[in-house]
Amino acid sequence: MPDERRYKDEEVEEIFDLASRSAGVEKSESVHKSGLTLAEPQEVGHEAGLEPERIAEAAASLERRPNILPARKLLGLPVSVARVVELPRAPTDHEWELLVAELRATFGAKGKATSSGSLREWSVGNLHACVEPTETGYRLRVSTLKGSALALRSLGAVGLVLAVVVALILVVDGRVDELMGIPLVFGLMGGAALALNVLTLPRWAREREQQMEHMTERASALLAGEPRGIEQKD
Repeated sequence: MPDERRYKDEEVEEIFDLASRSAGVEKSESVHKSGLTLAEPQEVGHEAGLEPERIAEAAASLERRPNILPARKLLGLPVSVARVVELPRAPTDHEWELLVAELRATFGAKGKATSSGSLREWSVGNLHACVEPTETGYRLRVSTLKGSALALRSLGAVGLVLAVVVALILVVDGRVDELMGIPLVFGLMGGAALALNVLTLPRWAREREQQMEHMTERASALLAGEPRGIEQKD
């Protein structure tokens, strides 16, 4: 078929690796060329002792892998995290309730769930999880922005600017020795705010990445089977 999915060289390598691990055998020699359809890796895998079903399962798991969206950066550190994964189908009302329950448990917040037609959303503050329609089906988008990091950046910048301005005024007035403690306080406050971002942002980003990857895996697994409950009407 002209529109049949073709896999890149690195994707073929990963499919064989996943299939070999799931079958409990040593990784087979894969084909080192791009543009293979699913049938071709299945044929090669069969010769190496891997069942075609294993190859198909590995390819399906590759399709369910979440996409990592570019993160917004502050001083070279991420202040936003987002994941998007294609879904096999739209969730039913019951499955959406299960996903909301999982979101609440994963992120430790009740949040607010809303639905509008086939669009479903759960949010709390800057954290959003949406099941939305696409041209080819549905996807789950989970994203967040650490607003406090932006506030600390502003506070830090203001503190450093004030420190410089006050120091210049004192120099002009000839009162540096007498009141130099004032710009030092402003400078320390600004530096502390920026340092707090540097210390906390990496850990925050890693935690959110793990939580979002868990949710995308959970959603893919939940919707891979037969629909549960009564499906929502358009």
